[in-house]
Amino acid sequence: MARGREVFKQQARVLKALAHESRLLIIDRLSQGECSVGELTVLVGSDQSTVSKHLAVLRAHDIVEDRRDGNVVYYKLLTPCVCKFFACATQVMKERRRT
Repeated sequence: MARGREVFKQQARVLKALAHESRLLIIDRLSQGECSVGELTVLVGSDQSTVSKHLAVLRAHDIVEDRRDGNVVYYKLLTPCVCKFFACATQVMKERRRT
């Protein structure tokens, strides 16, 4: 049975949330474990407000979640399966080079 258009719309929204280099960096780092916003800011190389906006996009799509410990906010990856996206994207790049 074919999936409904609504499912594809929702999948497209998730893929759009992943479709930014900084967000992919964040996901890759969080695949190794919880991390503070400050550490992610250094990793991405942007100001904290920009990184916070990227994290808000990921949080809105239930890809990451946050917790506060005093003044520090930590993030963790909720859906590690998104890391399979990296392997798939790499495979697409390899196939593209062959043609």
